Amino acid sequence: MNNVVVTGFMGTGKTAVGEAVAELLRRPFVDMDLEIEKRAQKPIPRIFAEDGEEAFRALESDLCHELSSQEGLVIATGGGALVNPDNRQAMIAGGNVVCLDCGPDEILRRLTAEGDGDGIAERPLLQVDDPAAEIERLLAARGEAYSAIPWQVDTTGLSVEEVAARVERIASFLTLPVRHPGGQYLVHVGHGALELVGGAGRAAGVPEGGRVAIVSNPVVAPLYVERVEKSLAAAALQPFACSMPDGEEHKTLATVAGLYEQFLAGDLDRSGTVLSLGGGVTGDVAGFAAASFMRGVRLVQVPTTLLAMVDASVGGKTGVDLPQGKNLAGAFKQPALVLVDPAVLQTLPADEIRCGLAEMIKHGVIGAPDLFAELERGAGDLAMLSGAHGDGVQAAARIASALRVKIDIVEEDPFEQGRRAVLNLGHTVGHGLERLSDFSLRHGEAVSIGMVAAALVAVEMGRAEPSFGDRLRTVLAAWGLPVEILSYRMDQIWEAMAHDKKRQGRGLRWVLPRAVGEVEIAEDVLPDTVGSVLQHLGAKGER
Repeated sequence: MNNVVVTGFMGTGKTAVGEAVAELLRRPFVDMDLEIEKRAQKPIPRIFAEDGEEAFRALESDLCHELSSQEGLVIATGGGALVNPDNRQAMIAGGNVVCLDCGPDEILRRLTAEGDGDGIAERPLLQVDDPAAEIERLLAARGEAYSAIPWQVDTTGLSVEEVAARVERIASFLTLPVRHPGGQYLVHVGHGALELVGGAGRAAGVPEGGRVAIVSNPVVAPLYVERVEKSLAAAALQPFACSMPDGEEHKTLATVAGLYEQFLAGDLDRSGTVLSLGGGVTGDVAGFAAASFMRGVRLVQVPTTLLAMVDASVGGKTGVDLPQGKNLAGAFKQPALVLVDPAVLQTLPADEIRCGLAEMIKHGVIGAPDLFAELERGAGDLAMLSGAHGDGVQAAARIASALRVKIDIVEEDPFEQGRRAVLNLGHTVGHGLERLSDFSLRHGEAVSIGMVAAALVAVEMGRAEPSFGDRLRTVLAAWGLPVEILSYRMDQIWEAMAHDKKRQGRGLRWVLPRAVGEVEIAEDVLPDTVGSVLQHLGAKGER
């Protein structure tokens, strides 16, 4: 269980909020300043006076690292504790860190009003002729460190209970690091996280005052662009909206060129950021535009479909389609941040949620047996993934479980030179069917049929038990996903599969599921076996 760490400048309410959060979560509470006083056997003003600030900071640093190695705590830090980057990273690695904020005038008012040992007289750093000026100086000096903390809560005008409720929500967020050859980025998964994208973006390296191009489409933009703009502006960023058409048929170089024009019109430069707000098509196109505009600008992924949340937003693959096939022009572009908010799925059509479920089921087959079993038990309950029943924490946990499968694989194989190919389970047939349907068949629907085909090939070859093929087909069908080929001839399917970019030598590369949690890559699948399976699934004509 991750820690919850409440930090921020003096007077922002860290201790009172921390105590309230600990009561809400029923967890132990640690006030770092009180703990330091207990260990030093003297109050903090005496530590400063007798030993100096450097000695106090050493005690503070030791305690930060000690507490960050523990679990299940609510911790209130001192105002300067996480200015030290080592302390900050240790706390972020060990839990959800929330920075409380308010303006300098409000801080001065609170400190002037406080008594019982908490006022200005008891603040060693404010023992100066002009405390107001010193507060502003310290805020400016610590501003960069505070902005590096992912979650920010402005406490101005809020009661302790109101702030604590916001921190409690953030405490449920899950953070998954993704390591790649150039460093790492964080994937935040949390119900309600969309409202906090500005602070998370600043913490991920988007500079103060930076231009942010929000790329969305006419379906998503009316729902969420204004909320994202508000959060970015509150984090001292300069957002502007860009639009691209919705739909796989618009995943083209022409759409990318249109984004370039909007980036230029919005004064985006090499220090700017592209924020993708939409589904997989939006993420692929916006990501490729970010990778290529001015030889590369920062990318933030905010997926709004389940399919994009568990697949396209993570791993760095971006690209567009060419007339000859899918994703034939593209680049690896690692995002600086991925923010996943399951609450946005409440506005997503059921068919689109099912497409994401196909990907989650696929991840379960590849490497998450517990997730597969949970989806098997809950088949048909779409709300279990959006938190519509009020179980937003569980919805986030299910999505995070699917994400961990992909993260583990892309960390091992960031450029698809080996194991990452297992993520193409269902693609050999699925991509061909997408192309045949002129993309009227959604990606998740096509992958569903492709997974059934791959499972039946594995059964035909004696590499999977017959019961496994039946089990996979039953689960997919129970979620309302297609499991048969109804409209195409055998020769059409063969031709479409031949265009798949994963073709290796003279044969097609297959990812074969042997059992839940076990897959293999095969290039020895005989055409007769494929023909038999396609015919079994309803393809017309001879093998």
